[in-house]
Amino acid sequence: MSRSATWTPAAIPSQAGRLAVVTGANSGLGFHTTLGLARAGAEVVLAVRDVNKGLAAADAVRREIPRARLSVERLDVAALDSVRAFAERWGGRSLHLLVANAGVMAVPVRQTTPDGFELQFATNFLGHFVLGALMLPYLRAASAGRLVTLSSLAHLSGRIAFGDLQAERGYQPWKAYGQSKLAMLMWALELERRSAREGWGVTALSAHPGYARTELMTTGPNLGKPVPALARRAVRWVEPLISQSAGDGALPVLRAATDPTAQAGSYWGPAGFMELTGPPEPARIAAHARDEAAARRLWDESERLAGVRWG
Repeated sequence: MSRSATWTPAAIPSQAGRLAVVTGANSGLGFHTTLGLARAGAEVVLAVRDVNKGLAAADAVRREIPRARLSVERLDVAALDSVRAFAERWGGRSLHLLVANAGVMAVPVRQTTPDGFELQFATNFLGHFVLGALMLPYLRAASAGRLVTLSSLAHLSGRIAFGDLQAERGYQPWKAYGQSKLAMLMWALELERRSAREGWGVTALSAHPGYARTELMTTGPNLGKPVPALARRAVRWVEPLISQSAGDGALPVLRAATDPTAQAGSYWGPAGFMELTGPPEPARIAAHARDEAAARRLWDESERLAGVRWG
């Protein structure tokens, strides 16, 4: 993989004629990913849980890029019926890019989805896994179809608890988050291996934003119980020193999504101190994320849980 600390969105080749889906596109990394893709000429589907927020985000993009080609579709990745309904509405168009971005972080109290899955596991990983399986035919139909998953620095400490994937025997917010983000990276690596072996013709990559200032930093921890005032003040003091904007946090995602020199199965993140901030470059992949046997087991178990089959 090449290293170029000067990479900026200006390096994105024309995306004209390409169709992209970005989940969670109404805010944060998803919004800025949509903005970058639209600026390069891509047609973007904003796949969002709240359609009104999605429409507002599309309007905000058009204020900067009046000719942007955008549409808004309802998609709640935490609900498998919603994922299936999105795929059923797709209509057979070739899909050049799927960015699996939507997520929730460190929900303090264990919550479950309508399907009975732990909320972080379902939202961050399993719903996207199902979406990828259902959209695979359309990615295969496109020229150089690409799927990008959103991982996190939290994957470094994450572990896949195969004996308790839904955290039923002891829920810890950050442990569940780390597992879900490790799963996203392992999924991308395993998808690349399977695509090469099965001849699917789909390139899989992953990215992380470092420490980006997004709504994710507050909505997850605030979901279920209030955050102490002292903790909120501490974040306000420290955050500016070790974080970057949501726009900068989206750059590794945009590079993974569009850089023609990015290798299949590569992982992108900020190049600065501890990968918290900086320009997008190849990022560190933990050794346990490269465990192919564990990745196959996770894949098989995810297919079983969701009742879906790839390919």
